[in-house]
Amino acid sequence: MAVVFPALRARPLLLAAAAAVALLVGALARGADAQLSAGFYSASCPTVHSVVRQVMSQAVMNNTRNGAAVLRLFFHDCFVNGCDASLLLDDTPTTPGEKGAGPNAGGSTFDFDLIDTIKTQVEAACPATVSCADILALAARDSVNLVRPSLSHCLSGLYSKATRLELTRARTHA
Repeated sequence: MAVVFPALRARPLLLAAAAAVALLVGALARGADAQLSAGFYSASCPTVHSVVRQVMSQAVMNNTRNGAAVLRLFFHDCFVNGCDASLLLDDTPTTPGEKGAGPNAGGSTFDFDLIDTIKTQVEAACPATVSCADILALAARDSVNLVRPSLSHCLSGLYSKATRLELTRARTHA
């Protein structure tokens, strides 16, 4: 007869979930460590970061919403099947692409055009070297850094936003 501890019998789902999370984290840590590196393109395309940053800088300078648009694209790409740039695929006669599906359908094509512009400029600098997935990831990173350059600082103060709203309203309606 098996010995069952009362504490374990009360929480089987919690234990199963904890074990699944531990296995998943372990698998992800091993796989990511073997495949990714910050300087992956340092020899094959050393200008990729500056090319992406230059195009994103211009786009964000034109309209800060462009940064959010690229971050949204990156989120929706990663949410479906991982960060593989499949979101950028157009429909073909035999296969529907993600670009026109679900939350991406009917949206602004500028987001996609911006990534296409970056891809064109990266291809001019380093033909057939940088993946679309990496371009989208770099563009999303730069969009966040350009819109909010100092995310490592936490803003704090004595006044809540509601208090500031009341002060602003009092000044404008005085």
